[in-house]
Amino acid sequence: MTAASATTGRRIPGEAGTWVFLLGDMLVFAAFFATFMVERSKAPEVFDAARKTLHVNIGLVNTLVLLTSSLFVVAAIGALRTGLRSTAAQALVTAAGCGVVFVALKVTEYVLLVQDGHTAGVNHFYLYYFILTGLHLLHVCIGILVLVLMLTQTRRTELSATRLAVIEGGGCFWHLVDLLWIVLFPLLYLVS
Repeated sequence: MTAASATTGRRIPGEAGTWVFLLGDMLVFAAFFATFMVERSKAPEVFDAARKTLHVNIGLVNTLVLLTSSLFVVAAIGALRTGLRSTAAQALVTAAGCGVVFVALKVTEYVLLVQDGHTAGVNHFYLYYFILTGLHLLHVCIGILVLVLMLTQTRRTELSATRLAVIEGGGCFWHLVDLLWIVLFPLLYLVS
């Protein structure tokens, strides 16, 4: 612990292993983002025409849903730290509910795209769109399970420092899911 963190009581949330996992996950997505950018530079007209077929309103609502869910995760962890178990439980249920809304909207968008004939086999844009958003959707589903596991911890009368660190790590994973979408949304839906 550094002198500054000892004085202010600040520390990195979660456990070190959590951050190694999150960094690895970010590197995988970064490789996909870089590959997408290279492919887009090879066929900008195709990528731009395909981008215009996406449902920007659904993407925007999903962005707001994930940002809202992250706020509830922050509130839940804060409530757990101060012993407000009921408040933490309600916040986690709401955050998980937001995750379910995201999944429902993303599946709806997939169905609409496929009905219009925009599948992964049409061109490289749709291939990367379905890979990137599908991988992100998998992360959202895993994140919902993590939130449910965090919810089970709200029933405990006491949380050890280790258990709280695991809960914080779960919150950090959910924030990563949010962060990845914050990059994906403009990359796929907005940037021409």
